[in-house]
Amino acid sequence: MNKKIAVILSGCGVYDGSEIYESVATLLRLDQRGATVQCFAPNIPQLHVINHMTGEEMPETRNVLVESARLARGAIKDLAEARAEDFDALIVPGGFGAAKNLSDFASQGAGCKVLPQVLSVAQAFAQAGKPVGMMCIAPTMATQIFGAGVICTLGHDDDAAAAAVREMGAEHQACEVSDIVEDSNHRLVTTPAYMLAQSISEAASGIYKLVDRVLEMTAES
Repeated sequence: MNKKIAVILSGCGVYDGSEIYESVATLLRLDQRGATVQCFAPNIPQLHVINHMTGEEMPETRNVLVESARLARGAIKDLAEARAEDFDALIVPGGFGAAKNLSDFASQGAGCKVLPQVLSVAQAFAQAGKPVGMMCIAPTMATQIFGAGVICTLGHDDDAAAAAVREMGAEHQACEVSDIVEDSNHRLVTTPAYMLAQSISEAASGIYKLVDRVLEMTAES
């Protein structure tokens, strides 16, 4: 397909960075579809570091870009270098890093703010009419990127995060883990992934649909 896709990562590990299975499924599907991928991450300290065996916070600091490089096998760039004009679409995997490092949704809820450089890059894609895919908790950033009225999903409609998204001005739609929600006006595609998934296969079922649809939309530009 030879499309160029930017992927924004937020660290490495579900509790303090990008969800690893979501990120790998995204990169795998993009490769299977013949896309050229460039990963990016902000060059900032993580909010905190979580011991993924115990769930406890650890007394150390880590860098989001350096940790994200683990997922990208070193082939990653500082988000400050990202330019929407160089790519056909943008995809943002989930994991708590999206709500802790790319934004502060984890602590501020509906009053959250998106990291300025993430907001700038994502808005550039939106303003250019280029497709954006967001999964898991990442769509909590959608209202600030696209504006009120944007349509997205986090999975269950009665979830507290979904209520916060509605409070921010988005239209939340319930969605099964294996499906996607598309906002054709804003060219945004979202899927619940590990907001609902009980296995990597379940997560991948929706992620593959998201990647496929984002790539299809690049041909509709």
